[in-house]
Amino acid sequence: MTLVQLEYIIAVDTYRSFVAAAEKCFVTQPTLSMQVQKLEESLGVRIFDRSKQPVVPTEIGEEILRQARIAVQESQKIKELVTNRKGELEGDLKIGVIPTIAPYLLPKVLGSFMEKYPKLRLHVWEYTTEKIIRELKVGLLDCGILSTPIHEPTLQEHLLFYETFVAYISKESELNKKKMVTANDVLEEKLWLLNEGHCMRNQVLNICSRKKSTHPEEAFEYNTGSIETLKRMVDTNAGVTIMPELSIGMFSVEELDQVRYFKSPEPVREISLVTQENYLKRKAIEAFRSEILAILPKRFKSRKKKEVMAID
Repeated sequence: MTLVQLEYIIAVDTYRSFVAAAEKCFVTQPTLSMQVQKLEESLGVRIFDRSKQPVVPTEIGEEILRQARIAVQESQKIKELVTNRKGELEGDLKIGVIPTIAPYLLPKVLGSFMEKYPKLRLHVWEYTTEKIIRELKVGLLDCGILSTPIHEPTLQEHLLFYETFVAYISKESELNKKKMVTANDVLEEKLWLLNEGHCMRNQVLNICSRKKSTHPEEAFEYNTGSIETLKRMVDTNAGVTIMPELSIGMFSVEELDQVRYFKSPEPVREISLVTQENYLKRKAIEAFRSEILAILPKRFKSRKKKEVMAID
C-alpha cells in the first residue's frame, strides 16, 4: 500500500470516474486502474463497484476511503510544517461561498488579503450550501463561508458573525409609516423570495412561518435567484422582500429610506467559516478568517446569539 495508491482511490471516489480521476492525477487511465487493482488485491477486497456508472465504492470501500483521506491528509501536514517554517503563506486556497454572502463580503476582503499574502493563490466559487458541503467533504474545497449550523458531523464550523435580516419595502407600502417592523407586518405585504435551493429562502420562510399556515394561497408571488432582483421587483411591483444586512451596505440614502429593521429580538442568521474536521492549510484559513473579522462593522462582532433570534 502506498500514498499514491491512496490518492488514486480518493480521486476515483471524488470524481466517480476512472477516466476523470486519471486526468486530475496527471496519469493515464490504465496506470491509475492498475494501481487501484493492485491495492484491492493486496487488501483482498473490492473498493469500487465497477458495474455501476458512475462508479461507486463498495460498503467496505467506503470505510477504506474514509481512512485513506485521513492518511493522505496527515501526510500532507508534513509539507505544511515545512511551508510554515518558511514564515510565508503560499500555495492554493480554495474557497466556496454562498451567493447571498459573496458579493457583499468578498470585495472588501480579497483585495487586502491578496496584498498581504501575494504568494497565496485564491480560488473562489459561488456555490449553493449543498454543493459547498459536498465539495468540502471530498476535499475539492479547503473552506466555505456558509449560513450555519449545517449539522454535518464531519465538518467543523468556525463562527464569524451574526447577520441581521432587514425588510426592504416599496415606496407605496403602508410600512413607510413605521420606523421598525415585525414579522406580522411583513405578512400583510406581497413577499418576494429567492428560489428553492437557497438556504436564505428557508430562513425567510421561518421568519414568516405564520403566513404559510394562514394564507398559503397568497403567500409568495415570485421566485428568483438574486437578492438584487428581489430589490428591483419591490421597486417596480410593490411589496416587500427580506434581505441580509450586508447587502444594504452600498445603498443610497434614498434606498436606505426603504429599509426597515425588525423589532427586538431581531431575526439573524449565523455565518461561519466551515472546514473539514481534520483540515489542512490552517494558517492560511485562519489568516482569511482574521481578514473577514477585521472588515466587519463593530455591531456584527458584538452580537451574541442569546440577544437575537437566530434563524436556521
